[in-house]
Amino acid sequence: MKRIILAILSSLLIFTHLISQTLEGRVVDRDGTPLMDAYIFKNGGQVHVHTNDLGMFECQGLTVGDTLNVTYLGYESKKLRLEKKDFEKPIKIELQEKYFDLAQVVVSNDVRSVSQVSKIDLLANPVNSSQEILRKVPGLFIGQHAGGGKAEQLFLRGFDIDHGTDVSISVDGMPVNMVSHAHGQGYADLHFLIPETIERLDFGKGPYYADKGNFTTAGYVQFETKEKLDNSQVSIEAGQFNTLRTVGLFDLLGNNENQHAYIATEYLLTDGPFDSPQNFNRFNLMGKYTLSMANNDKLSVLASHFTSQWDASGQVPQRAVDAGLIGRFGAIDDTEGGATSRSNLALSHTKAISKNTFVKSRAYYSKYNFELYSNFTFFLIDSLNGDQIRQREDRQLYGLESVLHRQFRPEQFDFNLQAGIGFRYDDVKNDELSRTLNRRTVLENIKLGDVNETNIYGFVNTEFDFGEFVINPGIRLDHFRFHYADALAPTYSTQSVDKNFISPKLNFIYNPSHKVQLFLKTGIGFHSNDTRVVVEQNGRETLPAAYGADLGGVWKPFRRLWVSGALWYLYLQQEFVYVGDAGVVEPSGKTRRMGVDLGLRYQLTDWLFFDTDVNYAYARAIGEDVEDGADYIPLAPDLTATGGLAVKHPSGFTGGLRYRYLKSRPANEDNSITAKGYFVMDANVNYTFKKLTLGVMVENLLNTDWNETQFATESRLFNEPAPVEEIHFTPGTPFFFKGKVTYSF
Repeated sequence: MKRIILAILSSLLIFTHLISQTLEGRVVDRDGTPLMDAYIFKNGGQVHVHTNDLGMFECQGLTVGDTLNVTYLGYESKKLRLEKKDFEKPIKIELQEKYFDLAQVVVSNDVRSVSQVSKIDLLANPVNSSQEILRKVPGLFIGQHAGGGKAEQLFLRGFDIDHGTDVSISVDGMPVNMVSHAHGQGYADLHFLIPETIERLDFGKGPYYADKGNFTTAGYVQFETKEKLDNSQVSIEAGQFNTLRTVGLFDLLGNNENQHAYIATEYLLTDGPFDSPQNFNRFNLMGKYTLSMANNDKLSVLASHFTSQWDASGQVPQRAVDAGLIGRFGAIDDTEGGATSRSNLALSHTKAISKNTFVKSRAYYSKYNFELYSNFTFFLIDSLNGDQIRQREDRQLYGLESVLHRQFRPEQFDFNLQAGIGFRYDDVKNDELSRTLNRRTVLENIKLGDVNETNIYGFVNTEFDFGEFVINPGIRLDHFRFHYADALAPTYSTQSVDKNFISPKLNFIYNPSHKVQLFLKTGIGFHSNDTRVVVEQNGRETLPAAYGADLGGVWKPFRRLWVSGALWYLYLQQEFVYVGDAGVVEPSGKTRRMGVDLGLRYQLTDWLFFDTDVNYAYARAIGEDVEDGADYIPLAPDLTATGGLAVKHPSGFTGGLRYRYLKSRPANEDNSITAKGYFVMDANVNYTFKKLTLGVMVENLLNTDWNETQFATESRLFNEPAPVEEIHFTPGTPFFFKGKVTYSF
């Protein structure tokens, strides 16, 4: 009898241990800083979760004796064999930093899992210049064509995005794109971001994300700056073309577990390779403070200031170079250039309500000034004074967003909820386009007025997680109010239009193992038109829609090999485009784009890393108004490729060899004018000895003659009898050598 009772008690004890339980915990680094998006999963099972913004997680379906895996790229993975005490109170899991290892990357059931490659690329290939920041997005190409101070031209998924019309860009929740900008809708100048302060890069292609609104048609790019520095450092770069760059990162509070603060500064000077010096200078100053509170709340404050001035040689006509009138780096009008500045204040607060619920709120304010002088047509319009124009504005930008994050744990599935509301208000004074002479004399005001634009929005994003299968429906509502006061009108009046837009999303994720993910993404997005377009067209086509779908997957066949691919489609409605350089409204018809994205990341050894991305897009105009054979979309890239090798050796040697390829593409609607493609390679080598790092960088290693930006433009040179339409281009940088010294302390 006694033996029977003991057997029953032992069985009950074993059964109790085997009962499925819930584990709560937090993942942090050695300084106690929460690690967001760390991946936790059970050995041999389908139990898995991600940490939230506070580093917290809750994992159900576990029992005593289970082995739990915790992974986070850039940190040493950890295995925990669960004991009874682990379920009695929340556990704290501390991860240690280590050399990059692709074996740590797990293919999860996250709808944004493809953007994991950005974390991989940042660790394997650190950013060395502001121009490289956006190149970290696979398939995104940039082009500079105004002396280094103007925002880059962007290309992605068969789009010539100009300066940001169809890709939304943000930094710490602050929008970079400027609505109703003096130069062009969606103008995104990212030069206020110091590359060395970047902690995370998140991106998504297509209009599939409910928390992303205006300009998210081809996709979005989101940067998060560092909360803390591992150490302070100063660096100086010097190179050809009178180039000098200094950077300082200064940790203010040391190894404080709950508070972090630092200041970052950057100063850049260069004349560029042009015959007429650019006289370019840029100054950046940034400070950030982060406080982690005992109740898991977090507060972050960022302040920054940026100013830039430059001269430019503009886009030169091919015929002038062919005739020997100027060299490739010459100029027809070297009085182009400009000045711009931006001051930012951003606050972020995360409030922990319960173990499964938190609210993240962001507020921001920006003061922005812009002045640009350009001459694209030379003497086409004014044969005596020339065609120089000035675009100028003075802007204040305000915004606030608050998002509720809630996790529910029903028996059959996990349910995640995101619900957010917010607004953005742009107050633009003296939005101007004028004809000028030598940057001094105003010959004629073409456009001048004040813009007030408000965007109020709300969204709901949900995830039904059934383990291997995730359904992700979402919906977003945007309300816009456009105001324009035309200062050139004979009598004062304010023109006003209100518009709403509903954009539903529906995504499906199938994740049968930690090595495979298949996805189908669908959604509707939009980009707003310029306020001047809206009021001139009486509200027609104010918010043209974009309908998109992606079918693809992520595959990890071996521990250190990551492969991703997608077939995609995007249809855009009729829209009206405000041409900031001419002050006119041009209709643009329906368009259809489809293509293939392929990416590969392979770690050959502990210290050698290879990556490549190949992107193909078929872009055409469609509709009744499109003439036969004239359905090409000017400058839309069809085939692009990027990649290279990266070295991170324990001995202290690091470096990389990078390439980018852009195929020749149509420059006008009937493909009678072609924008030439290019293949360019860059390289860098560095050696770290204790606290000192020495490095050299070479842009355009093969000294290729390449055109960074190209346009089919009708222009007339002085005393030329008739205008000519042909390629006008800005030459790409020739062989460019720089040396760099960094001291850490």
